[in-house]
Amino acid sequence: MMVGEILLLALRLLLALLLYAFLVALFLLLWRDLRRGVGREMVPREEMRLVVVEAGERGPEPGTVFSLQEVNSLGRAPSSTIRFSDPFVSAHHALITWREGHWWLEDLGSKNGTTLNDEPVTRPTIVDAGDLIGIGRIVLRMEVGESPAPSIAHG
Repeated sequence: MMVGEILLLALRLLLALLLYAFLVALFLLLWRDLRRGVGREMVPREEMRLVVVEAGERGPEPGTVFSLQEVNSLGRAPSSTIRFSDPFVSAHHALITWREGHWWLEDLGSKNGTTLNDEPVTRPTIVDAGDLIGIGRIVLRMEVGESPAPSIAHG
């Protein structure tokens, strides 16, 4: 009976060690993921801007610069961050947002659609410097640069 008790004690100790090893591994995994997430938030977002390349009759002048915030709504609505008066632009046309370390372009169900480098945008898509965004008859280019002077009006 003595051998049976020693064997049972050894199995209990082994089980306890395995449980502690599992908890330590879980803690290290969570700590690493947490640290990775904190590092990602600390990455500064680039100073991006939109520059008008082409515009219809009622669009802004080519060369007009719009600075980007973390969330930018593009459209004709007075509540739009970047407002256009082109009749081919919907009231709530598109959205450009900064998230997960990238700029994202999303069409908001506009009547005439949104394009990225002449391809229709059907789902949120990453955009980068040099990309051409089409809304209505307006073509905008994403550029890295300094924010424009406050005197530049939106739309």
